Amino acid sequence: MLLHPFRALRPLPERAPRVAAPPYDVVSRTEAAGLGRGNPASFLHVTRAEIDLPDDVDPHDPRVHAQARANLDRFVAEGILVRESRPLLYVYRQATAERTRVGVTGCVHVDEYANDVIRRHETTRPDKEDDRTHHMLALGAHAEPVLLGYRGSVALDRLVTSQMAAAPIHDFTTADGVRHTVWPIAQVAPYVDAFRAVPVAYIADGHHRSASARRAAEVRRRAGQARPHGEREHDWFPAVLVPDSQLEILAYNRVITDLGGLTAGGVLARLATVGRLSRTDAGAPPRRGTFAVYVDRGWHLLELPEASLAERDPVRALDVSLLHEHVLGPILGIRDQRTDRRIDFVGGRCATRELEKRVDGGTASLAVALYPVTVEQLMAVSDAGFTMPPKSTWFEPKLVSGLFVHTLD
Repeated sequence: MLLHPFRALRPLPERAPRVAAPPYDVVSRTEAAGLGRGNPASFLHVTRAEIDLPDDVDPHDPRVHAQARANLDRFVAEGILVRESRPLLYVYRQATAERTRVGVTGCVHVDEYANDVIRRHETTRPDKEDDRTHHMLALGAHAEPVLLGYRGSVALDRLVTSQMAAAPIHDFTTADGVRHTVWPIAQVAPYVDAFRAVPVAYIADGHHRSASARRAAEVRRRAGQARPHGEREHDWFPAVLVPDSQLEILAYNRVITDLGGLTAGGVLARLATVGRLSRTDAGAPPRRGTFAVYVDRGWHLLELPEASLAERDPVRALDVSLLHEHVLGPILGIRDQRTDRRIDFVGGRCATRELEKRVDGGTASLAVALYPVTVEQLMAVSDAGFTMPPKSTWFEPKLVSGLFVHTLD
């Protein structure tokens, strides 16, 4: 696959902790406003610029994108972000108490997304694509990188390990306890060559940003700004590429607002006809084909029979599919997880407490904790050209925004 160094807009080292912000799609407007309040350097002023406008302005209003561009221009004018003097790549490490993830940051090509070299496992929503495309074009930049996985390469592992022996340009810890360390790569040719031997990459996080980057490039090409392959910056979009051994997928769990006319006891009785049901103190299922169900202030373990787990196509084999086939549809009457307002989704390491909180607090009637999708399953689905059910994967730690801005010119 193609990898392209770029002249990033990035914060000066002393400003990076205040610039770094959560991705645009993991915080609500209220949360973004709280984080941005009192910190004019927070990159949320670019990715969630509605926080700088009256509350009655819709987040998708063109004024929001215009404000984002004004804020990005301010960041540059005030020296909050500075442009690299030459095109670079970067090694980006994220470390938590549980796990370390190291990737190479550079730009990938929109045509490789279109031609399935960069593979996807989710269906994107047109309205979200529209919003991100308008944001990119108004901003004249890609504000956030996507997270891509690839099957590991010994050559790339050696290059990355060697690079981390040098002094980093960024090294700070965010409020969520994640340590972020960045090393610039000036000698880019060995990395570009090594990635040419990587046949495909897989979108882990950032399906809408990837689709929108392609659409933004097409808009600019139609406007007469096209040149031969690879010569225009708008043909590239930023990504952090991580080997599969360092990708961890967390469960994306379900909460149900009502029981469809059943009582808690009635739901449990019907679950017992689906598989083996027992009380448990654990809020996480132990293996594939098991589900932890929280209802009426108690956890129950549902174990599907082995026959239900027989090999089939890679999508139907997923636990999220099995849950829908055996529980959500026939017992709770939820037909479409994309559109049914009775279902919501909770991901992350603290999911068990959040599931209990929602049910005990009355905003939900039942919660289901799932066993996480594996990286191998994600790749199998993508390689087959299929898509997963909605909200199947959750990745942590999230890539922070503001460290690598790629301009379209």
